[in-house]
Amino acid sequence: MTKNSARAFYLLIALVVVLLDRWTKHIVAKRISLYSHIQVIPGLFSLTHTENTGAAFSLFADSNAHWKTAMLIVFSMIALIVVSVLLWKNHHAHVATGIGLSLIMGGALGNLWDRLARGRVVDFLLFYVKRYQWPVFNLADSAIVVGAGLLVLEILFHKSSAHQDSQPT
Repeated sequence: MTKNSARAFYLLIALVVVLLDRWTKHIVAKRISLYSHIQVIPGLFSLTHTENTGAAFSLFADSNAHWKTAMLIVFSMIALIVVSVLLWKNHHAHVATGIGLSLIMGGALGNLWDRLARGRVVDFLLFYVKRYQWPVFNLADSAIVVGAGLLVLEILFHKSSAHQDSQPT
């Protein structure tokens, strides 16, 4: 893959994530009333329309501080700049790194879009077992987590294989 084709591929992944995220959030906002549930898999998974004014897992959601949304927007923009620089420099590195960064970029852009437009993020995926539940999240959050997971796996396996290659036999 050439430099430019790799960059275009990674940007396409980010764009697909943003578009899917926008589309799913739009459908949820139009078809599911706020705080309503649609049970998909009984005892495990529901679609639940919530709006999160905080960060991931509703961190800071209960805060009434006027600076909260601005801080989250600034943090997202800084993260996007860092990821963009890493992606730009990654054209020759491992594909998993590029895909991971692309997923993070797309997810961050999707959630940033919500924050800039409405001051809150639409969440709708709820996994639970009996009364224990994971915080409600969205497709952008999923992309960020999967992207970060790919980066962690890349770091773990790349370092371990590099370490094994340097061992004398």
